[in-house]
Amino acid sequence: MAPHIHTLIRKDPSYPARFAPLPGAPAQLFVRGALPHEHIPAIAIVGTRKATREGREMARMLARTLAGHGIVIVSGLALGIDAAAHEGALDAHGKTVAVLGCGIDTIYPPSHESLGRRIEERGALVSEYPPGTPAYPNQFLERNRIISGLSDGVVIVEAPIASGALATARHAADQGREVFVLPGPAGHPHYEGSHMLIREGARLIRNAADLMEDLPVLARVMADTPTSRVPSHDPILMVLATSTEPLSVDTIAEATTLEPNIVLARLTELTLDGAVRETKGKFTIL
Repeated sequence: MAPHIHTLIRKDPSYPARFAPLPGAPAQLFVRGALPHEHIPAIAIVGTRKATREGREMARMLARTLAGHGIVIVSGLALGIDAAAHEGALDAHGKTVAVLGCGIDTIYPPSHESLGRRIEERGALVSEYPPGTPAYPNQFLERNRIISGLSDGVVIVEAPIASGALATARHAADQGREVFVLPGPAGHPHYEGSHMLIREGARLIRNAADLMEDLPVLARVMADTPTSRVPSHDPILMVLATSTEPLSVDTIAEATTLEPNIVLARLTELTLDGAVRETKGKFTIL
């Protein structure tokens, strides 16, 4: 069955208001699914296609926490960080938008066909390219301005020096959007571009709490969202729920097979959510 496609021109009231006044906004956008309402904050999460397990998990956790509070996650449906961000939003039963670099009738890469359909059900697929347009490399760089333009801020996770995510960061700066970076190990080639952005003035964040503090539009939404939206299948919550005593970061990391830095970042978010309490460096579920 052919997908149902909406076409929005710039004069259409449904054309994304964040993006419409910006230079480079296309004359028309093709949409599958339903774009979230403009008043809902949106954050773009992007990074390398060849992401490490730790990078993918950080992106997924950040997206899951934000989406659990009703914030829209925007990305590009690419392999690696993009896919992890979309999946994190879906984990939280939240809304997510994928901006394609090919015709709106095609899911690229083909391995993300199922993920694309799930995104369409929970949010929208968007492209400036009409049906039948093949996937050419230059189009994926061009679509990055739409990813940043649809968002209130952009988070870079694991970007090498030649990553297309850096192009998204440049577009974000040109569009007046804040750029945030989740840092990685010093000297790791997958983070050279990320760390360069920090040196150039992007804001370093460790978790959703930092992002909330630096971007007030998120604080209002997160403060108003009940903690019951924290996903109960979270592996860290599952470990804490089965323990009769408070657990340290290292104990939780061993039980979940996650890296300690990822566990600590997630525990910070869960503490902010009101799902977990810290006492003398150990954690219990509430």
